[in-house]
Amino acid sequence: MNFSPVSFRSYFASMLSVLAFLFVVSSCGSDKGKVEGVNMLYGTSSKAWVTDKQTDAAGDKMKQSDADENMEISFTSGGTYAGTQSGKYVFDQAGKTITMTPEGSATSNTFNVETLTDSKLTLVGTSGAKLMLKSK
Repeated sequence: MNFSPVSFRSYFASMLSVLAFLFVVSSCGSDKGKVEGVNMLYGTSSKAWVTDKQTDAAGDKMKQSDADENMEISFTSGGTYAGTQSGKYVFDQAGKTITMTPEGSATSNTFNVETLTDSKLTLVGTSGAKLMLKSK
């Protein structure tokens, strides 16, 4: 799926109402590129993530709506996610990707995982736009 900056933002806003999703580079950026094990995604059994910030393909910070700022998604150890919408995910640590399939949909979306630590998650769309999340 190829996202323009606007459709990327819309996609995630709708995934919030259709899902509530995505991940995080802190301002210091020391964890950028660090992708740890899948258990960092879901903790011991389930873990909630909230929006930290979003950038467009050029790396410019995007203004977030109230809905964007309140976006939350939870991943479970059983390969499911929940937010405004639920579905299944597959995390490929070696390939540094996460593929999400909303419940009842035949279409999945794959994102590059730029950062995954215990407290940060950054997802990158095919356009280069990023969603940075922090653990709740």
